[in-house]
Amino acid sequence: MSGNRVAVVTGSNQGIGFATVKELCSKFDGSVYLTSRNEERGLAAVEELKKLGLNPKFHLLNINDESSVLTLRDYLKDNYGGLDVLVNNAAILLPFKEGLSNDVFAEQAKSVMQTNYFDTQRVCKILFPILKPHARVVNLSSMLGHLTQIPGEDSVAVELRAKLSSSDLTYEELDGLMQNFVDSAQKGEHTNYGWPATGYYTTYVVSKIGVSAMTRIQHKDFERDSREDIIINHVHPGYVNTQMSEYKGVLTIEKGAVAPSWLALLPPNVQEPKGEFVWCDKAIVDWVKGPMPPLD
Repeated sequence: MSGNRVAVVTGSNQGIGFATVKELCSKFDGSVYLTSRNEERGLAAVEELKKLGLNPKFHLLNINDESSVLTLRDYLKDNYGGLDVLVNNAAILLPFKEGLSNDVFAEQAKSVMQTNYFDTQRVCKILFPILKPHARVVNLSSMLGHLTQIPGEDSVAVELRAKLSSSDLTYEELDGLMQNFVDSAQKGEHTNYGWPATGYYTTYVVSKIGVSAMTRIQHKDFERDSREDIIINHVHPGYVNTQMSEYKGVLTIEKGAVAPSWLALLPPNVQEPKGEFVWCDKAIVDWVKGPMPPLD
């Protein structure tokens, strides 16, 4: 079983995840799993790809439900001896629109952080132990998850950016920072701690900054791991025309899948990228200082 290669893309019944499954089905030497928390939508997406001559497999996965993640882990262990590629794509965006109350923002902060950061981290904790040597992990971040999205040169903002970018940052410290945003948002006091002001994408911004900071810690862990050549990166897939972008994006989902798929298919013992923030055109961008390329 350990010789059977397998890739999993979370939240992949539509959008960038769907296009990533499509790309992997064409190029990955092994089984590719499209996952969805809704079985009907997931199976419909699989059938759509099969009409193109591809052969994805389906597994139910709700990253908000620990038992669902554990069921997937056990299935992969029993049928493939582990996992070769994990693309953490599942996420939500709840825009804070004009006229909404601070109570709505507080609830959005809680929900978005739970799914995008804490539940994604739990997926990693459950599935990382079954990663095989030469495994590839791709965490979907965003240009909105770049550290420079925390603006300002006042001492509080500078200190917050320093904490998030520290090479000594731990999971516990990062969890505490993410929870600080949620807790302070409940009181309308998040800017007092250096977080961005209440805005359309603020909760998504902070959650994706958390994902990127987490990726940097995970990279250090894999550098010390006894399993050979496990590589993780975080990626901005581009401003893609999806439901999440309210279909305002400039890129097709296929173009949005280019960089995530490339990172998932990095060959054995490649020298770079490792632990990097990768732009949609495959360029490596400094996550701490930038500069970021033009909006895509």
